[in-house]
Amino acid sequence: MASLNLKGITKIYPHSGGQKKSKKKAGDPEKKVNLQVTAEGVIAVQEFNLDIKDKEFIVLVGPSGCGKSTTLRMVAGLEEISGGELYIDGKLMNDVEPKNRDIAMVFQSYALYPHMTVYENMAFPLKLRKTDKAEIDRRVKEAAETLDITQYLDRKPKALSGGQRQRVAIGRAIVREPKVLLMDEPLSNLDAKLRNQMRAEIIKLRQKINTTFIYVTHDQTEAMTLGDRIVIMKDGFIQQIGTPQEVFDHPANLFVAGFIGMPQMNFFDAKLLCEGGKYFVSVGGCKVELSGDKQKNLAAKKVSAQAITLGVRPSHMVLAKQPGNTLAAKVEVSEMMGSEVHFHANAEGRDVVVIVPTMDATGTHIDSFRAGDQMNLTFSGNVCHVFGQDGKNLEF
Repeated sequence: MASLNLKGITKIYPHSGGQKKSKKKAGDPEKKVNLQVTAEGVIAVQEFNLDIKDKEFIVLVGPSGCGKSTTLRMVAGLEEISGGELYIDGKLMNDVEPKNRDIAMVFQSYALYPHMTVYENMAFPLKLRKTDKAEIDRRVKEAAETLDITQYLDRKPKALSGGQRQRVAIGRAIVREPKVLLMDEPLSNLDAKLRNQMRAEIIKLRQKINTTFIYVTHDQTEAMTLGDRIVIMKDGFIQQIGTPQEVFDHPANLFVAGFIGMPQMNFFDAKLLCEGGKYFVSVGGCKVELSGDKQKNLAAKKVSAQAITLGVRPSHMVLAKQPGNTLAAKVEVSEMMGSEVHFHANAEGRDVVVIVPTMDATGTHIDSFRAGDQMNLTFSGNVCHVFGQDGKNLEF
């Protein structure tokens, strides 16, 4: 029930123990670090700008150490904001105490009190606020019913499964009826089956309570299924913001293209050609004309012919029956997945994955390929992603 505005949010961790940034001497090799190091310290989050609408579900996603949890903790007030401004419903929150921000947080470790029952754990934040007993009882039972944990109210956490404990942790957060609910990798301690179940539970919960969600995860499947919009981060910087479909269909750069999608996108060293006013991509023995939309986007930006990195998703690769204007690939491993086969192959010196249905539309099973066999691959012009030498998508 709140809108948030993060304007130029930055987090700098000062050097510890009097450490100072060493001066670089002439001729010294460059040292590569993931996060930027300055005289002030290590910059964990840099120039983070995001407007979150009321009741929106935002997912911060990225690899470990990218700054997503740090950003969440700054919103919660658990980390000091080094630079920039945080507004909740138009009110500046930089120096407001965590308890006064009307925010609740669900942690990865559940953080339940082992000596308290489920009921007591959920009621605890309300008791601290000296809420009326009848109101506490109503809210706890209502939250328990929403999360389907009513039957566990008299149990202690040690008698619950991981999924049940996480429900209790979520229940303890929502009984406060916070304006903003923050969730820091809440499903990472669960096994795959429970994660799938809890994802569905969180989607149902979102439909039942009027709260703005900010959810942190390193799992792109969670990001794609839960978020209204996804914020993809790397090394403290935002790489792209968009709906799940937008970031899947139109990745802004090579990092986003490789991070979103499972299995990850295939990349090839290729050429972008411009012939007769039309754009083509050429890789190996395969030359493909790009689709109309891609032609317009590249022409609008006046993109010239150049060496590129070509991206094609595994499910968009197609097996050709005969060689000729195709990409030759040598099979290394095949994985039968039931309705489809995942072929791991080598093409043009690159490892690629090709996903093929086990039978075609007529019900005919595909010919089996074994390690060492050659396959001929092709793809259409509407599924190509064209990246320049700087890693950015040339269409946008």
